[in-house]
Amino acid sequence: MKNIKYLALFAAFAALFGCNNQQQSETADLAIPVTVEDIRLQPIMQYVNATGTAKATQEVTLSSEMAGIYKLANNPSTGRPFKLGDQVRGGQVIVRLEDDEYVNNIALDAQKLNLEISEQEYEKQKSLYEKGGVTLRELRNAEVSATNARYSYENAQVRLSKMNIIAPFSGVIVDLPFYTPGTRVNSGSAMATIMSYDKMFMDINLPEKSISEITIGQDVLITNYTLANDTLHGLVTELSPAISPETRTFKGKLTIDNAELKLRPGMFVKADIIVAQKDSAIVVPKNILLSSGRGRMVFVVDQSTATERRLTTGIENQDQVEVISGLKVNERLVIGGYETLRNNSKVKVIR
Repeated sequence: MKNIKYLALFAAFAALFGCNNQQQSETADLAIPVTVEDIRLQPIMQYVNATGTAKATQEVTLSSEMAGIYKLANNPSTGRPFKLGDQVRGGQVIVRLEDDEYVNNIALDAQKLNLEISEQEYEKQKSLYEKGGVTLRELRNAEVSATNARYSYENAQVRLSKMNIIAPFSGVIVDLPFYTPGTRVNSGSAMATIMSYDKMFMDINLPEKSISEITIGQDVLITNYTLANDTLHGLVTELSPAISPETRTFKGKLTIDNAELKLRPGMFVKADIIVAQKDSAIVVPKNILLSSGRGRMVFVVDQSTATERRLTTGIENQDQVEVISGLKVNERLVIGGYETLRNNSKVKVIR
């Protein structure tokens, strides 16, 4: 009989213990899995966005001013004839045009010799005039002859220089029409196009609502889809005070630093003009913010419980929002699984 009582008591304890375990297991199963991250201070920027086409600051198409035999010059950096994409320095000869008859007609050596003789004659007449040996008229005639000889010699040099196609500034060859070496090209033929784009500029149109935010000198972040890992820097350099009545926008101009020539002329780029920034703030991802009639909110986790937090926010951009009040550093912010949470929901952190 006593054994039966012990068995009954044991069964009751077993049933009670099993029930508690089942309740704990059900509670654990009801906990909502969430992903969290610790809140840290970090920088944030607010932008006004614009898009446009990046353009070279200097561009020139060089044409022949005379006819002649075509000869492409060698690039001193490679020892081979210039080609598309080569960098050139200002003053370098890219193409030479040869015409022996033209050179002979200019007679540069004779022009130079005539200049030397005329200058010597002028110096002689000047010396004689000081001694009373010639009249002032004779001195002035010698001076006129020397001056005319100098002009003739300089004009001959100018005419000869037209036989060389010279880069007027340092840049990159972006167009180089092909001519068979040794063939004669006519005057007015396109020889090469050069662009300088270590500095670039970009015309933009900005929304009317931003006219009080944008000022000359503001920093700009420049991106292009082909340069996924590179962000270039620029400045707002010009702004129009007039609003277009058709588009409700105003015009501006940016300059872009492109020292490594990563950005190419004609690329379509995005410009983020920095209108506000903070170096140290509580920042949360914009996509986790929940909205209600009382404003924006997020959830934080404390001892397996999700707690609702109402936020006062500050500056923001496309991806992030500054939190002025409502969160503290080192709290655990729910960034995943928040969609089904309620205040004081039980959660299981899966990080």
